[in-house]
Amino acid sequence: MSEHTLHVAVIGAGIGGLTAAIALRRAGLRVDVCEQAPVLSEIGAGIHLAPNGSRLLARLGLEEELREIAARPEAMEVRAWDTGTVLMQQPMGDIWQDRFGGAHYTLHRADLHRLLARQIPADLVHTGHRAVAVTEDDDGVQIDFAHGAHLRADVVIAADGVHSLPRRTIAATERPVFSRTAAIRGLVAPGACAGLPPDTLLTWSGPAGRLLAHPLGCGRGIAFVAVVADRADHGDSWSRPADLAALRRTFADFEPAARKLVEAAGEAGHWTLYDREPLPYWSTARTTLLGDAAHPMLPHHGQGASQAIEDAAALAACLSHLGQGPHGPAPALRRYEELRLAHTSRVRQGSLGGGAQRLAGGAGMRELVSDVTWVQRYDLAAELTAAGLPPA
Repeated sequence: MSEHTLHVAVIGAGIGGLTAAIALRRAGLRVDVCEQAPVLSEIGAGIHLAPNGSRLLARLGLEEELREIAARPEAMEVRAWDTGTVLMQQPMGDIWQDRFGGAHYTLHRADLHRLLARQIPADLVHTGHRAVAVTEDDDGVQIDFAHGAHLRADVVIAADGVHSLPRRTIAATERPVFSRTAAIRGLVAPGACAGLPPDTLLTWSGPAGRLLAHPLGCGRGIAFVAVVADRADHGDSWSRPADLAALRRTFADFEPAARKLVEAAGEAGHWTLYDREPLPYWSTARTTLLGDAAHPMLPHHGQGASQAIEDAAALAACLSHLGQGPHGPAPALRRYEELRLAHTSRVRQGSLGGGAQRLAGGAGMRELVSDVTWVQRYDLAAELTAAGLPPA
């Protein structure tokens, strides 16, 4: 092997970018992380970390810390939207962990982000660096930043979301498809909904929309997401404030516990939902995409974080094993695509047509469990081993 240690620059310090940096450093590669925000922080509300993602973070040595910051739901329930009757209950907790080989966690996005950020030396994370150009040549790739700085590396990983600069080059003619729905995400303080079970994923699906709630770790209370009709094409945004009065009107006819949950929200974000067709490829000779930059998907499977974590582990394995050969990193990036593109396209298709959209009683729950079983059982470490790569 060459004495040169592969130098990887990661654009974007979100969950996918930070996980990639952790995995790459543990594989012995040099890493710099470039983030456009002036400080390293994460907005958002509650997220799911499914077993296929939590298993990989456990392999990175983070299981104990995850348990400290996250909730592990003991059950999933579907309730009648108008009466509150429990229509179906699916055990989780230990049963789910034994079945899938990893815990299903629910937690605040910011808590997971902080956990990941703590694993990377501060001098390797460069905030206030907004990439404006990525240029490849035979010897490497250069990132130019808005404030005039430059960074050269052997490989660039674009983990900077659906509006990623490299993605815009690869998907130049892409037109997002407006789903005519929005996800309203919010938090409810501990004790504000004392009648709800504190360890259960809850779903109400009615004529006006779907309401899902789950516990958060660290005593944060409950997170909810309401999937509602949205006639206005506002463009992608994680941070646009929701109209809480309109949200409460939408769920005014729901059963009292669901209404109380919505009414207890002090603030919420409005996320207009768009679908995008899978890209035919993610990589050039020295640049590749990861997470939402590679495969944005609707949130109905709760797989956004876990798919980005899988990408990070697969890419680290490919670059550490194949990235320093005579043909440079290109073979490693091609292998990464072979491992991930078809799989993430299948997850995206399931999120488009299934997930919590269909929940409406016992049959809906059985369909949902069937939908997510294959995703959560998927074992990337085994897949890498079968491909002759280190399990990452």
